[in-house]
Amino acid sequence: MADVIRLTEAAAYQIKDMLKENGMEDAYLRISVKGGGCSGLSYGMGVDDHVNEDDIIIEQHGVKVLVDQTSAPILQGTKIDYKQTLMGGGFTIDNPNAIASCGCGASFRTAKVAGTPEKC
Repeated sequence: MADVIRLTEAAAYQIKDMLKENGMEDAYLRISVKGGGCSGLSYGMGVDDHVNEDDIIIEQHGVKVLVDQTSAPILQGTKIDYKQTLMGGGFTIDNPNAIASCGCGASFRTAKVAGTPEKC
């Protein structure tokens, strides 16, 4: 699956910096989707040093990204960026498959996957 995730240079720079600060330069960024949140699905981002048999490995701007086979279709075409503002910085996730999201932006759903919505 080409272009499952697209990291901007700003996001890649921030991720590499975070990995370096924690002495984990060789680790992977794992991006996943799990059930939950107001709209039914939520994103997971974390550091992982283990590649599972069904993982898709993507390398962009020097960052190695892992995506599991279940999350890949839901994340197809997703862009991850890092924005710096006066209030601080943070990652933004732009998923073209998301058709609805909750007011806080922490969860979403797609046309094909409703997930497991929780009460807010």
